[in-house]
Amino acid sequence: MKRLILMRHAKSDWSVGMPDHARPLNARGRKSAQALGDWLRAQGLQPDQILCSSAARTRETLELLALGEVATRFEDRLYLAGPATLLKSLQGASGETVLMLAHNPGIGEFANAVVARGPEHPKFGTYPTGATLVADFELAEWHEARLGTARCHAFTVPRELT
Repeated sequence: MKRLILMRHAKSDWSVGMPDHARPLNARGRKSAQALGDWLRAQGLQPDQILCSSAARTRETLELLALGEVATRFEDRLYLAGPATLLKSLQGASGETVLMLAHNPGIGEFANAVVARGPEHPKFGTYPTGATLVADFELAEWHEARLGTARCHAFTVPRELT
């Protein structure tokens, strides 16, 4: 079995007037990222590999999760990626539990497409900032991953945690 933790970055700061790729988190986003890290640890959801967009807000979210030393790949292709690119990146993963950290609309579309049935949660369809899906795949290697084959294990949003 392989496990995917699919997380949208926490809330970013639009007031800083920076290019989109360089935009940092705002205060609420920093608090949310810390809460998500606490939730992952409390649930025993420790990734052994991380695939993260190269954008500042995804990097900052990852840092505030405080997951310790985990093999991490920062990928430019995950910045504003669609579901096909996200799946291709996942198919190249090697960990047992992989955290993928990226952006909407692609990550929300990917979350909806990757599971056979989504969670009955009012926020799953919109995949707000910090939304996190934990999905299990019955496969031996990530290159076998296909859309619509994962089972939802858990789903949360930061507002439920803060």
